[in-house]
Amino acid sequence: MNAAYLLTEIRRNFRAPRFLIFVVAFPVLMFLLQANVFTKSDAPDHATVTAVIMINMMTFGTFAAATNSGARLALERAVGWQRQLRLTPLTGSGYLAGKGISGMLVGLPALVLVPLLAVTMQGVHLDAAGWVRIFAGVWLGTIPLVLLGLLLGQFGTPDSMQPVNMIVTLGMGFLGGLWIPIESMPGWMHDVAQIMPTYWVLQVARPAVTTDMVVSLPTAAGVLGAWAVVLGALVIRRYRKDSARV
Repeated sequence: MNAAYLLTEIRRNFRAPRFLIFVVAFPVLMFLLQANVFTKSDAPDHATVTAVIMINMMTFGTFAAATNSGARLALERAVGWQRQLRLTPLTGSGYLAGKGISGMLVGLPALVLVPLLAVTMQGVHLDAAGWVRIFAGVWLGTIPLVLLGLLLGQFGTPDSMQPVNMIVTLGMGFLGGLWIPIESMPGWMHDVAQIMPTYWVLQVARPAVTTDMVVSLPTAAGVLGAWAVVLGALVIRRYRKDSARV
């Protein structure tokens, strides 16, 4: 992996105003809103409900960062940047690693700010093991979401990526349990949710705060791993095919 290429990708993402609004501010504001709508401070399960919302919005923030990276990739394709990269020693796997790690790193603000507010303003307190599981689970669990964003960027255009990103992000958010509590879903909707990678990211982190509607860690990690392998292969294949065009 080319370190200079990775550093360039990270800087470009953090300089985008849309990134600061949609990836940083939106998850924070939605966390504060939901934490005051779905539960009251004097409710006996306030801490648990708030912690679940916290995990949901942390996941949403990293997902939004992933789709933002995909939109930038579509712009690079439009101006021929991918074909230029093919003239360098950068390999398909190196390209994937640079884009993927960049997409994960730009999701870190949501992973830090949302739980910081949960602790300081909503009284969420967990042990060290719980925090490690949540941070590591959400961050590593969003690898397939980053790859999905890159795959969308490989097929989309600069004009089409904004509506595509909105549909995919909000659609997978609703159906995957980020916006609608999994416990409140009807049976058919819960079955649909299990198709979404967002659902399995939540399943990695949720056991740190609740025992309701959760599956085992090996099962969740296995499903996310399968998503990552398939999506990663598709991104590399599309990169090689797209960049070879004259």
